Amino acid sequence: MFVQRITQTINEIPETFEILFVNDGSTDSTLELLKSYSAQDSRIKIVDFSRNFGKEAALTAALDYSSGDAVIPIDADLQDTPELIAEMIRKWHEGYEVVLARRIDRSSDSWFKRFTARMFYKFHNIISQLHIPENVGDFRLMDRAAVNALKECRESCRFMKGLFAWAGFKSFVLDYKREQRSAGRAKFNGWRLWSLALEGITSFSTAPLTIWLYLGGTISFSAFVYLAYIFMRTLIYGIDVPGYASVVCLILFFGGLNLMGIGLLGQYLGRTYIESKHRPIYIVRKVYGETK
Repeated sequence: MFVQRITQTINEIPETFEILFVNDGSTDSTLELLKSYSAQDSRIKIVDFSRNFGKEAALTAALDYSSGDAVIPIDADLQDTPELIAEMIRKWHEGYEVVLARRIDRSSDSWFKRFTARMFYKFHNIISQLHIPENVGDFRLMDRAAVNALKECRESCRFMKGLFAWAGFKSFVLDYKREQRSAGRAKFNGWRLWSLALEGITSFSTAPLTIWLYLGGTISFSAFVYLAYIFMRTLIYGIDVPGYASVVCLILFFGGLNLMGIGLLGQYLGRTYIESKHRPIYIVRKVYGETK
């Protein structure tokens, strides 16, 4: 159980802790269980959302409601090793403002998830000026200065790994082996992972728009060259009847490209539309325990 393991870990560290849980619209007995733990341990605080707002919003709320000199986000599935916290704090005392936990062994994840994650990091770091460290998740230590900087970022379309990297600060990397989930199953299916990856790419790079500009220019130039070739051939050899199949293929090909280009523009325009509403990132139903 996460609560027992995290409390045992921090009890062995000579620091003062608060344990802040964000209940992201759970529909089971999670909230009642957390309230019982909070009644037994005054260090446990709970931020209860009005509904499920997603992982990025929950992580944002955790940063907003934390009050410590350093903050360590960690998932409750125990895939991230709580015992690494002591080493993180030691590095923080050495002067590092951000201590990253890098997974050197992801055998607990499926082959498909490892492969797609690797491809995402490589593709993102090629097209974006912002470098996101590979195999580094949300598990990290952040100094209060880094947390305050992140709290200034209030965009609705959020990709927290990108925001962490964007904030910068003096960093140190700790390697660890990721463990198996202690209970339950991952809520992030393939579609949600794809949506998160798309969010990361469009939030920190306009390279897809630039790529599409050059692609369109290349196709237009090729079409012009082909038109000149047809014109010259007609002058020399006369008019012939072009093939029906080739015309249909070209129409479908360029029609597909047009729709893809419109869809790409729609991704960026849709995010602009969402941001223009200025809706809150999350809504809190109630806070349990003493928080700021």
